[in-house]
Amino acid sequence: MKQKLRSLRFAWLHEPRFNSIRRSSSELFRKLTFKKHVVSVFLQLDDPYSYLLSHYLQYVRQRYVAVEFRFYLCQALRGEYMPEPAMLAEHALQDCQLLAQEFGVPFLDKGDTPVVEYRLPLLEFLAAEQNEDDFADTLTSALSCYWRGDVEGAARLMGRTYGESAETSVLIGKNQLLLRKMGHYNCATMYYAGEWYWGVDRMHYLLDRLDALGLNRFDEPVPELASLERAMQLNLPATIPARAEALPALELFHSFRSPYSYLALQSAFDIADAFGLKLEVRPLLPGQGQRVSVPQAKLRYFISDAAREAHLRKVEFGRIADFTRLQAERLVAAYYYAKDQGRERDFLLEVGKAIFAEACMASSDEGMQIVAEHAGLFWPELQEAMRREGWRNEVDTNHQLLAETGLWGVPVFRLGEQVFWGQDRAWLVARKIEDLCHGGEGIMI
Repeated sequence: MKQKLRSLRFAWLHEPRFNSIRRSSSELFRKLTFKKHVVSVFLQLDDPYSYLLSHYLQYVRQRYVAVEFRFYLCQALRGEYMPEPAMLAEHALQDCQLLAQEFGVPFLDKGDTPVVEYRLPLLEFLAAEQNEDDFADTLTSALSCYWRGDVEGAARLMGRTYGESAETSVLIGKNQLLLRKMGHYNCATMYYAGEWYWGVDRMHYLLDRLDALGLNRFDEPVPELASLERAMQLNLPATIPARAEALPALELFHSFRSPYSYLALQSAFDIADAFGLKLEVRPLLPGQGQRVSVPQAKLRYFISDAAREAHLRKVEFGRIADFTRLQAERLVAAYYYAKDQGRERDFLLEVGKAIFAEACMASSDEGMQIVAEHAGLFWPELQEAMRREGWRNEVDTNHQLLAETGLWGVPVFRLGEQVFWGQDRAWLVARKIEDLCHGGEGIMI
């Protein structure tokens, strides 16, 4: 009963009508208290996602002059919030290089590496400049120099060394406390009136919200922002390209406990079908190569973010049922039975809907019987299959393969040696496959 009540409460909190009421109340309070429209932006100098975001915020700030953008020099929270910082930093660099190439944003074009030798001087300079009126422009310029590998630009920007390391640490620590107090843990993030938006991937939600308030002073689109929006659209070919038959299988590392894995499923199916590729779904177990304990602030953001992504994609979502590792094992065993029957797609979608939209404990006999009926599976055989152990070697292999990619979270797409982390990268997966089909060399196979 407690689980059902919690699920119903969550579904209501993230239901679009409730969000509309909450936004209207927030706007009414702002007007009654004569406050400005304020967007708080948390950026980290050595974070490439912060650089990409700051690049586009230049154009956003020009467009929404009635909005005050407050920039904070910060660092993402570590410890339990960032279990693998070194691996994450390496992936972020590779991911942002790909993104910058697709977006046409300069990235390491003036040097092969970021200007790490200027990291501390730049931080000290920014700490000294943080109270200046043009700090947003200064921080944007510093990020640009750092991530373009522009040594001369960095030296020219600073002119001389400012501040002290102790002052810099105090400022960043203060901004980290503010970030945490406001309810988040990561940088390259924006906060406006109760909602968080991460990076260029979620900036469109903020812009839509500001547009709805009538804060856009222009009627015509900004070319840079329009180009960004077009770039991140999932575009698929109308017919299967001839050269696609030579490509390897598209792999999807998937966890039944991950809402983002659930959201990635339909995109993975669509991409595989459009290019005529075999799709190999590789299920994983929580607690084996994955962190199970997630801080509440991180969990709240994940769920609220997944809810709006699901609403945008018209995917059923809202009433969630969580489960243990042992229950997850039953789901994995059932998946391999469904795969043997050629019904794995129906099974994955039905289980995902049961877990994330219907608060159904799909791993129970009662829940699995419902899933079996909807997925076209024979319940007595499925019930027996969930008692078998033969799938464990397959899952161990899946975890080993994921570890070899240098990643630990899900969902992960893999094609040959190229990996893409997150359901946000489905459009990039399709783009790279298309490049290969037209003679590109973007993916090692």
